[in-house]
Amino acid sequence: MIGKDKALLSFIKNSIQEDIGDGDHSSLACIPDKTMGKMHLLIKQQGIIAGIDIAEKIYAYADPQLVLKRKMNDGENVKAGDIAFLAEGPVHSLLKTERLVLNIMQRMSGIATETRKYTDKIAGTHTKILDTRKTTPGFRMLEKLAVKTGGGENHRMGLYDMIMLKDNHIDFSGGIEAAIRKTNEYLKKTGKKLKIEVEARSMGEVREILDAGGINRILLDNFTPEETKQAVKMINGRYETESSGMITLKNLAEYAQAGVDFISIGALTHQIKSLDMSLKAI
Repeated sequence: MIGKDKALLSFIKNSIQEDIGDGDHSSLACIPDKTMGKMHLLIKQQGIIAGIDIAEKIYAYADPQLVLKRKMNDGENVKAGDIAFLAEGPVHSLLKTERLVLNIMQRMSGIATETRKYTDKIAGTHTKILDTRKTTPGFRMLEKLAVKTGGGENHRMGLYDMIMLKDNHIDFSGGIEAAIRKTNEYLKKTGKKLKIEVEARSMGEVREILDAGGINRILLDNFTPEETKQAVKMINGRYETESSGMITLKNLAEYAQAGVDFISIGALTHQIKSLDMSLKAI
């Protein structure tokens, strides 16, 4: 948690500096320095709100005099006309943080809204929706937080916290058996305790992975729902299963009904429309 807090603080610091440069000259030019004021976050579109916690941290970093008063909490359903929070304090500080708060909250809320559509679609099954590493550079932790706010789960955060042997790893290392064997040797040598996931592109590769063993999860890539059902039956609970590729809201339930443990959706973070909202003076 401490590491994440430091990363978030660094992100906020860099983002504010990127926007302000040597000063918010629009505010400095026409608003007296000591002016106090209030703004509210006006929702303009139905969806799931996300990022209020982050907005509060931005205000706290930018100016200890800024106060955020919640009207709603992250993860709640919102509609046009709702007020998510009030913010009050020095006007210069309210204005210099305005765009950063909106940029973050609009994108996080868009992700949370889309994620909720997927999780609602498979409600009642044991399958969980996962995000991927298809994220915006520098913004990953907040995009993945938004996925969780929308009811999904996070896949690995990066290349460092889980081993995922995909097609290129397998091809470059000499095949499935060689890739798995070398990976387990590496983990033993380094003393690292990392789970191993291996991608299968066909039923034949599922058999190869089962024969090799020594892994934790099998990724069924671009399998049809019927092929997925067959693969899950073949794996028979020996390892966790995950589906990815060719999956949309229309066929999502078919994959969940095929029995996979996880379904990973890259579109949760890389094909998102931000939720419309604005910060208005009151």
